[in-house]
Amino acid sequence: DVCSSDLAGHPLCAGVAFTGSTAVAKSIARQLAARDGPIVPLIAETGGLNAMIVDSTALPEQTVDAVVGSAFGSAGQRCSALRLLCVQAEIAGPLLEMLAGAMAQRVVGPPGDYATDVGPVIDAQAHAVLHRQIGHLERHARLIARTPLPPGLGADYVAPCAYEIHRVDELREEVFGPVLHVLRWG
Repeated sequence: DVCSSDLAGHPLCAGVAFTGSTAVAKSIARQLAARDGPIVPLIAETGGLNAMIVDSTALPEQTVDAVVGSAFGSAGQRCSALRLLCVQAEIAGPLLEMLAGAMAQRVVGPPGDYATDVGPVIDAQAHAVLHRQIGHLERHARLIARTPLPPGLGADYVAPCAYEIHRVDELREEVFGPVLHVLRWG
């Protein structure tokens, strides 16, 4: 946040394009608004809740492959990672069963190991935020599947997991890691 304030406050800054947390984007916006002179444009990509909508015309195998790759590749730590899977109710049962099977086959481990599908999250702070969200989901949602964590991994590993939620408004902010929220519709 200090670095972003320094950059946004610099007199030669003519515009800002930022990808990251909503809190930091708001801080940059306040810094830019406080400047005298011309208005400095701000483009901010924050708090993405990237969704996939799946209806009965979808091919289940392709859908599950795309879901697993997007939600859990890079340990879910990409801005483009899938966060919310909306599945038509009439196909949800078999599709989620297939998703659980695919998640059981994922391998969590060190990034240098060719067998690894999902590596660690970026740091201890990210790990703590993710575990708070998972704890909330444990209390308020239904677990669909969790990829097993092998013994002996370091502290910054989070098991990829998928939880069925009841309403889309239960998601208030982006969870930057291997946590998938599933919502049935129709």
